[in-house]
Amino acid sequence: MKHLLKLLDCTPEEITSILDLADQLKYERKHHISHRLLEGKSIGLIFQKSSTRTRVSFETGMFQLGGQALFLSSRDLQIGRGEPVQDTARVLSRYLDGIMIRTYEQKEVEDLAKYGSIPIINGLTDFCHPCQVLADLMTIREKYGVLKGLKMCYIGDGNNMANSLIVGGLKSDMQVSIATPDNYRPAKEVLDFAAGNDAFTLVNDPIKAVENADVVITDTWTSMGQEEEKKIRQQAFQGYQINDELMAAAKPGAMVMHCLPAYRGQEITEKIFEEHASEIFEEAENRLHAQKAVMVTLMK
Repeated sequence: MKHLLKLLDCTPEEITSILDLADQLKYERKHHISHRLLEGKSIGLIFQKSSTRTRVSFETGMFQLGGQALFLSSRDLQIGRGEPVQDTARVLSRYLDGIMIRTYEQKEVEDLAKYGSIPIINGLTDFCHPCQVLADLMTIREKYGVLKGLKMCYIGDGNNMANSLIVGGLKSDMQVSIATPDNYRPAKEVLDFAAGNDAFTLVNDPIKAVENADVVITDTWTSMGQEEEKKIRQQAFQGYQINDELMAAAKPGAMVMHCLPAYRGQEITEKIFEEHASEIFEEAENRLHAQKAVMVTLMK
């Protein structure tokens, strides 16, 4: 495993290995065991999209591993002024031991890996969000002890989260159920990957999708860069809210997760969010541990 560009590139064994290492690193951190596995290493963090969890978790994680993280805003880099990504990749490869990039186009991440000579980590693109879904899988496994055979249901926009949940869930032998409006379906590449897999269902009806689910997941209806579509999207996603009626169709005690930020009263009610806040913020914390595992796997 040279990079983390998208979960489609990962084998099930690679996903499991990252989750196992994340569990170990979390245990050691909780028990004050030092794990400075990346002593003397540096990672560059390129942000073309703003972030709370991604920036803080990567910077903190690299510090805990004994290395150095450099925040590289696109406003400060020449890439933000039109320098070709291949030139940026070649230059940074001579200074750094790894790059995390949070951006819009998946091609930009792929090009960094193509032209650079160091590990590239996808911190989010419009196509996928592998780091978040690794943290999600880690959180689910912490609660249930296993992933295989569990039903994971995602309700809402067929966005980068939906894409990565489908791939990560199916590669972990989970049942994956997705409910989206017709005009907001997951990416064709992901649906082609899932085609013919009896463990995958895609429907319009959220109640049908959530039946007997062990885990219910949602995301904001309007992602970064889609602000002009906000009113249209709010209308399109009426009926796709995580609320008491929806949760009544899931298994008793089902988990609820949200990658945050959450807009209470839209994709999830205040009541459901607060009832499952411990799970949601454990999921947020696990970004730290899962990403540390990714960095160690790629950079050690």
